[in-house]
Amino acid sequence: MINAATPENWQGRIDDASNRAAYRLHQVVQLNPQKESVPNEETCALIGFSSDEGVRRNNGRTGAAEGPDALRKELAKLPWRQPVSQQLADLGTVVCEGGRLEEAQQELGREIALSLSAGQNTVILGGGHETAYGHYLGVREFVGPDAKIGVVNIDAHFDLRSYAEQPSSGTMFKQMLEGDGPVSYFVAGIQEFGNTQLLFDEAERLGVQWFTERELEVLDFTEVTARLQQFIDEHDIIMLTLCSDVLDAAAAPGVSAPSPFGLSPKLVRELIRFIASSQKTLSFDISEVNPSLDEGGRTVKLGAYLTNEAIVSLLGGNHT
Repeated sequence: MINAATPENWQGRIDDASNRAAYRLHQVVQLNPQKESVPNEETCALIGFSSDEGVRRNNGRTGAAEGPDALRKELAKLPWRQPVSQQLADLGTVVCEGGRLEEAQQELGREIALSLSAGQNTVILGGGHETAYGHYLGVREFVGPDAKIGVVNIDAHFDLRSYAEQPSSGTMFKQMLEGDGPVSYFVAGIQEFGNTQLLFDEAERLGVQWFTERELEVLDFTEVTARLQQFIDEHDIIMLTLCSDVLDAAAAPGVSAPSPFGLSPKLVRELIRFIASSQKTLSFDISEVNPSLDEGGRTVKLGAYLTNEAIVSLLGGNHT
């Protein structure tokens, strides 16, 4: 089911009620807009996915189902510096009920496809990283069976486990690669000791490209972006997904599987800016933000800032 967006999640300080230069996101967001009331071309639409069923199945620490509303509350406080022509809409939250993950992912996919078909850039607020499979289903429905989709995942883990028994938050990318339609997978931030050799072997077998965490920290950023740009150029459309456990645990403790040697927030920010700024990138999801495990709200706040970077980049806005 999908729950409507509520004003309780969009509140904050008001510096000026009429001067747009002083506005924050809570002053511009449109809640549950009718399609005809939103200018399609320069709108970023938010969709929540309240689920951690996939994390539970993957034996992780649950609580990410509370992530979408927590992220909204932090996003609400941020300044909105985009031109008048650009708008933000909250389309509500798809809720996974009764452990019916597969049905919820299908519903999320339908909502994403509708949003993209309306010409809106789309940002999905997870939820466990099972969010990414629903995201993919929506992108595939929108672009059709023959389009080449490039999936870029900023993550500490490959998430290529077997789904023979049941899908989980550790199986999504294997599901994508073994499904219908041409798709390729690039993951940035792999922890060398956060993945078994079996998973590295599976990544090789499936033709996955990746950067390890250490490579990203030591390589010149121009080398990183050159490889990413080559991947982007080879595809018709790019889908960007962020698993928050890629971040250094000191900056993001509120995740299912914290990474002691995770990436710095600034590096993740630059990766998001680069990939989301491509005209081929129409959508982004953030997953594994778990408020129940967060210390001092650090992970939620960081997640909101990174999401805002994606929103601005997708809209082609000014980061200065």
